[in-house]
Amino acid sequence: VQLQASGGGLVQAGGSLRLSCAASGLTFSTYAMGWFHLAPGKEREFVAAINWSGSASYYADSVKGRFTISRDNVKNTVYLQMNSLKPEDTAVYYCAALGPYTGNYAHALATAHEYNFWGQGTQVTVSS
Repeated sequence: VQLQASGGGLVQAGGSLRLSCAASGLTFSTYAMGWFHLAPGKEREFVAAINWSGSASYYADSVKGRFTISRDNVKNTVYLQMNSLKPEDTAVYYCAALGPYTGNYAHALATAHEYNFWGQGTQVTVSS
């Protein structure tokens, strides 16, 4: 299984970025997908997750209203649209796959150790 994250970069506060995560080696449409981030000196944190079909999504309070997770089960790709970025969003962002899982248990989808597979991460830096 491979999860290839891309789209990170340097952006000014208030700007936008769109992260992508292309999956291969798994039946993508049976996996929930999540994004987590890791900032220097902090623990890995949940950002957003989406269920297998794309019908349900979940967000950390810190990103609600600013970030949107989506998926394309034909392209085997999950996206994270990040708007109104803040310096505190600066981190390495990782995509992860949980499954096969066709449930909607929000707690599981927000818990890193529930995920089976992880991508390599993409750096997001937001300047003030």
